[in-house]
Amino acid sequence: MVLSAKKIKIYTLFIFLSVGVGALSGFLTRNSMESFQTLEKPAFTPPSALFPIVWTVLYILMGIGAAHIYLSNAPSKKRALTFYALQLAVNFLWTIFFFNMDAYWFSFFWLLLLIVLIIAMMVSFGKINKSAALLQLPYLLWVSFAGYLNFMIALLN
Repeated sequence: MVLSAKKIKIYTLFIFLSVGVGALSGFLTRNSMESFQTLEKPAFTPPSALFPIVWTVLYILMGIGAAHIYLSNAPSKKRALTFYALQLAVNFLWTIFFFNMDAYWFSFFWLLLLIVLIIAMMVSFGKINKSAALLQLPYLLWVSFAGYLNFMIALLN
């Protein structure tokens, strides 16, 4: 399959949008990482170096999925992209609440909202393009795992 220059621009835009939101949240929380290292963490907490790698891959998948939807002719694409934008905003704010504000319990409940929005995004994507929805499955699984980590950090600290 050969992509036109227009399609390449759309995919690039959505990937950069998703990765850019993640990069901005990382930049805004960079000074909080030292205090995060001192927290009591649960079993199964991955090494810190793994997080930026996983998140970058997830943001890329998110961007590819959103571009699939944007390029579709489906009448419901606006609704699907609204869920994409909402979950991206909630994702961004979770990082601020958790790392900069140390609001671990609030962040946990905010993360539950994020999970609901990811599921809504996946359902709306799936009605338009199954591949776009399936690309979000690793994201849903990772955020669910992050929910376990967030909950345990709130309990332990």
